[in-house]
Amino acid sequence: MPCPYCINNLGGFMNRRRLAWLLVVVMLFAGSRLLASPHSTAAFKKLLALAGQWEGKDEHGMAVTTTFKPMASNTALMETLAASGMEEMVSLYSVDQESIALVHYCPTNNQPRMRATPDSDDFKELVFEFQGAGNLKSPTEGHQHRLVINFDDANHITETWTWRQNDKDTLMVFHLTRK
Repeated sequence: MPCPYCINNLGGFMNRRRLAWLLVVVMLFAGSRLLASPHSTAAFKKLLALAGQWEGKDEHGMAVTTTFKPMASNTALMETLAASGMEEMVSLYSVDQESIALVHYCPTNNQPRMRATPDSDDFKELVFEFQGAGNLKSPTEGHQHRLVINFDDANHITETWTWRQNDKDTLMVFHLTRK
């Protein structure tokens, strides 16, 4: 008759061995995901390349300026946008896993959060979709709801902001040229 102690220990050994293999497989899978170069990295590099001063006009021909400034060892990008007849607006961009996160600080004192998830490294536009907002009492209250940045070429971009209020969208289009 086999020794019950040996059988229990052998079973424990086999369970530990299976557990060790399972951990190795999980670590390899997780490691490959961490080492993968998501498209968000390429997208953020393209945003960082916007660093500097830009000027242009809105869809009504009114003057607009914006400045892109890399911050925190190039882990964030701050945009300060000044459109004619409006107070300055500030947006912060940063990588958040496979997406680019944006927080917009608006003169209306709400802070919309948006996210763009690029599906390739070769893109001509980034589309930031609304994810929520700080200081927004109701979804019908006026707020920036969407941003599309078109990369026309290295020295020209077009920003199309969507203002949403009472479930109605109004577009603000800014055609910008690098100074």
